[in-house]
Amino acid sequence: MKFPPSRRYCRSRAGLPVCVGCATIALLVSTALRVDAGDTPPPVATPTSPAGLQFQPDGQGGFTFDTGVLRGRLHAEGRSLGLTEVVYGPTGARVDRGHGLLSHYRVFANGRRFGGGAWDWPSTAARLPDGRVEVRWAAAEDRPFTLRAVYRLTRPGAITVETSVEPQSELRGFEVFLASYFDPAFTNSFVAARHGEVTGFATATPDRGEWQMFPRDAAARTLAEDGRWKLEPHPVVWTFPAELAGPTLRAHRRAPGKGLLATFSADTSECFAVATPHQTEAHYSTYLSLFGRTLAAGQTAQARVSLVITGPAGE
Repeated sequence: MKFPPSRRYCRSRAGLPVCVGCATIALLVSTALRVDAGDTPPPVATPTSPAGLQFQPDGQGGFTFDTGVLRGRLHAEGRSLGLTEVVYGPTGARVDRGHGLLSHYRVFANGRRFGGGAWDWPSTAARLPDGRVEVRWAAAEDRPFTLRAVYRLTRPGAITVETSVEPQSELRGFEVFLASYFDPAFTNSFVAARHGEVTGFATATPDRGEWQMFPRDAAARTLAEDGRWKLEPHPVVWTFPAELAGPTLRAHRRAPGKGLLATFSADTSECFAVATPHQTEAHYSTYLSLFGRTLAAGQTAQARVSLVITGPAGE
C-alpha cells in the first residue's frame, strides 16, 4: 500500500527503512534515524546535576541556560513562552523564533477554549533545588484547573518538559496544545507515521494540506474533530494524512542549510497527536497535543515531552 498522495515517504521492511521517494528524502530519513537512536527521555534529574544543566535566574523574572550546546532563556521577562532566544552554541545558529519552543498554547475542555492561549495567562516561575524550573498557572474563576510545567536540561542538547494538570471539576476531552516555533531555516517537517500496514516518515509536503495532523488512532482523530478547532481566535481546518507509528511519538524539524535537526519524542498515551503546517509554511512550527482524555475533579495527570537538538556532527 502506498502512502497517499505524495511519494515522499519511507516504509519499513524487516525493520530497515526503504525509501520510495527521491534521494533527498533518503538522506533526510537516514539523518533522522541516526538521531532517533538516542533521544528517549532520560531519567529524572537529581540534585547533583552539573551546573551547565541547570537554569540560572536572570534577575528579571526569568531564567537563562547555557549547556555548551544550547543556550537561551526560559520565562523571559516573566512571560510563559517556553524557551526563547535559543542558539546552537557550536555554530551560533538560531533555533527558535516568535513564541519560542515548548510553550503552552491552546487549552481545551468541556467544549470550551480557555482564552487565546496559556501564554496569555498570569504565571509564576521558580527554580527547583536541582536546577529545574517550574512554571505554574493558578486556577481562576474561568479556568477550573491548575497547570504546571517543569522544564529540565537533561543533556547538553536535550530538554524535557513535564506538564501536569490538577482539575477542580471534571474536564471532558482535556487538551493542552504544546507549541514550538522554529527559525525559518527549519524547512523540513516529518513525522513517524503509518498508513494501513505502511510505516515510516511522512513528510509534511504542501500536497497533503496546509495544516496537517497525525493522530494516535481513530479515537484521537474523533476528539480533534469535535469542534474545538472551530473556536476563535484563529480556527484551523486540519487534514489527516496518517496516524502516528508505534507507542513512542517521533516528530522532527530539520534545517538543511544549518545542519540542525530537532527531534520531539513522547509516549503516545500522554500525547495523542502531532500537528504541523506544511513544512515551508511561514509558521515553521510543530505542535504536540497533550492528554486528550476526560479528567475527574481532583484527578491529576502528567504528560512528558523531550526535545533534542542535534548538530552537523551529531552533537
